[in-house]
Amino acid sequence: MAKPLRELGERLLQAGVAPRHVRRYLNELTDHLADLRAEEEGRGRCSREAEMAALTRLGVVDELAQAMIKRRQFQSWCARAPWAIFSLGSLLTLAGAYFVACLYLWCGWKAFVPGADTPFGSALHPIYSVANVYFQAGRFWYYSAPILVGWGIGVIAARQRLRVLWPVIGLVLNVCTGATAQIHASRSAVSRGLGHISINFFNLGSSSEAILSKLIYAAVILSLSMLPYFIWRRPRVSSLSE
Repeated sequence: MAKPLRELGERLLQAGVAPRHVRRYLNELTDHLADLRAEEEGRGRCSREAEMAALTRLGVVDELAQAMIKRRQFQSWCARAPWAIFSLGSLLTLAGAYFVACLYLWCGWKAFVPGADTPFGSALHPIYSVANVYFQAGRFWYYSAPILVGWGIGVIAARQRLRVLWPVIGLVLNVCTGATAQIHASRSAVSRGLGHISINFFNLGSSSEAILSKLIYAAVILSLSMLPYFIWRRPRVSSLSE
């Protein structure tokens, strides 16, 4: 892809144009540039001269950029309403992931230990049993959910060249919610939860050990969540995806 088109792609992304529209626009311009280059070569110009003449006929970057930027329908929702995507959106996504975790736990409880007061407890699930594998998979999903949501925030922010403010807000909300989430499952202790399963948030606990454990977990979530942002932050206009 010609350098002016790469610069154009970066400018469009920074202006809030959705990556899918940027990719389509650049593909159209690339095809048009190839046609113009072929016309110039047909007139007897060498490859370099034909390239320069074709770029001149295509138009300057400012004009090509404004043709997209001024049309609001091409703006991404991250640019239109970043507060919704990175605050409400991240929290709703994490809530959905925890709902899946609770449903998964309830299904395993009914399938493997239907008579037990709680599905938790190592004595209920021998280490090499299918039940243990099942519940450990659910445990992995539960602890990795906020990290996966954080990855989504980082990738979206990097792909769309967003300023750091709203992604940081989204990451902080995600870390605070994920690090303090706690699932309770017991027929005798949980009376109001769905299927005797409930989940609460923003409870650090009463002991210093519990608080330290949650702070360490929060640090792990934050550090791992930031990795995709630093990996994807470099311009990649030529490999834009939906």
